[in-house]
Formats: sequence, structure tokens, C-alpha cells
Amino acid sequence: MAAHVDGSTTVASAVHDFEDPPAEVLAEAAAAFGLLASPARLHIVWALAAGESDVTALAERVGGALPAVSQHLAKLKLAGLVRSRREGRRVVYLVDHPDVVTMVRWLIERLAERTDSGAVRGRARGLGA
Repeated sequence: MAAHVDGSTTVASAVHDFEDPPAEVLAEAAAAFGLLASPARLHIVWALAAGESDVTALAERVGGALPAVSQHLAKLKLAGLVRSRREGRRVVYLVDHPDVVTMVRWLIERLAERTDSGAVRGRARGLGA
């Protein structure tokens, strides 16, 4: 990190070694984050991170109506975050992006730890949520 005259450092100076990603990558990341900004879709990805599931079991687990969960899955599938496969007459969904699973699990586990310790209560709004 680069130090200023007053001894402080800036985040920008700490990441000066990183190149900016191409615009297409930023757009794809923003789209993925946008989809995951929905608590219902985030819950679906969380559930699918534990293993594949059909829409009926997902709806029961996340407490959503079957048509709503189907719509969320369609959006996640269109974005390439989940995929489906046929198992006889059932359609089974699974996460198609292991890095997204890693990121979602990491974030939720950290927030849960902080919430358990009382450190996060009331702070989500400050994150732009």
C-alpha cells in the first residue's frame, strides 16, 4: 500500500497491481450479482449448493410457491448459474457454476457467524440492500 504524507493508505494504492477486467466480464459479474440480489434466488442457489433437487422439493425447502420457484430457476438457468437434467419424468436442477457456490457459501457463512455474534444486526441496509 502506498502511504500518504499523513501516513494513511488508500485502497486504490493497495490494488494497483490488478488490471481492470474487460467490460464484458464486468457486465457478466454484474448480471450474476443482480440475480443473486434476490433473497429467494439466493436461497435457491444455497439449497442447490447442498445438492441437486427438483422444483417441488426446492419450493418446499425455500418456502416459495411452485410457479415462483420455477420462474426463479428459469432466470438462474438463463444466466448459466444453474442447469437442469431429466430424470425420468422429473427435472432436476443443479448449480452449474462452482465458483458461484463457493462465493455464496462463503458470504452467507461469514454473515451468519457475524449475526450469531451480534455484529451485523441492522447493518444490511448500509450495504445498499
